[in-house]
Amino acid sequence: MDSTRRITALEAVPEESTFVFRVVDTDDDANEVEEAILVRQDGRLECWLNYCQHFTHIKLDKGTGAAMRNGEIICENHGAYFEADSGVCTFGPCEGAYLTALEVAVDDGDVYLTDEGYDLLGPGPIPTDEVDRASSSNVEF
Repeated sequence: MDSTRRITALEAVPEESTFVFRVVDTDDDANEVEEAILVRQDGRLECWLNYCQHFTHIKLDKGTGAAMRNGEIICENHGAYFEADSGVCTFGPCEGAYLTALEVAVDDGDVYLTDEGYDLLGPGPIPTDEVDRASSSNVEF
């Protein structure tokens, strides 16, 4: 595998939370930086863009791992639940919507971005000096 597309070691992806990293959409002329999350559960690994389908400016993982319960990722702003393995919203204001998937692969204990539509920028959230005031309230229900 291409070492420039290595996201992290598989063992660094928590079982009951998420691992956040940065990508850039190569199909987008604006080359906007986005965040993606890895979810590892029951031997499976999935990758989703890091935003709620209700309001896409709300992140599921705010930099310390997304909340999870019974195999579902929880949007702490809206109370939406997303199945970690399929990305479908099973409860909340965006019920029936799907998280946006990115392709990843595991090779020799490491996780690689294999989605040709994105370039890997590195681990961690997008650095920002701004305070995300919306991320800790439920006023957007």
